[in-house]
Amino acid sequence: MGWVADAAATVRWAVNRVLWPLRDREAGAEHTELRARQRTLAADGEAVALAVVLPGEPGLGSGRGGRVIGDLTLILVSAAHAQVAVGRVLHPGFQGRGYAHEAAAALLDLATGLGAHRVAATVDAADEPSLALCARLGMRREAPFRQDRYGDTGRRDTVIHALTRDEWLAARATSAG
Repeated sequence: MGWVADAAATVRWAVNRVLWPLRDREAGAEHTELRARQRTLAADGEAVALAVVLPGEPGLGSGRGGRVIGDLTLILVSAAHAQVAVGRVLHPGFQGRGYAHEAAAALLDLATGLGAHRVAATVDAADEPSLALCARLGMRREAPFRQDRYGDTGRRDTVIHALTRDEWLAARATSAG
């Protein structure tokens, strides 16, 4: 039964840090269906969700030779100002292997390639791996928000990290050369 407690602890950790509410199976299925239908970034508030797939790992029933290990989200915050928000979730069993960095960098490439001028990420202040990832990507810490949300563990802080298209392109050019 230890794995049940581990799984429950993982879910509590993720819910507190991902900035999403805890959902039952039915609500989770509805949320997943909603995200799957989001395919355009034409108006403020629209979003797209992309699967992070690890090729060569067996998937659940897909038979296509890849396992979904997480997802990425791109949200159009302001079309007029070319601002987007990004987010990511990665299965705990695949963390610490560089997959989050690779996926997040691809998401930043996509966002800036689509014309985003500014890309921001909202991160739970206690989520040290995500804060470190933002720093490795060259995102600057812009704004801490004290006790701006409430979860299972009480009031929580969040931090905004961001970068501009020019900053991202300069960072990519430096890492490539």
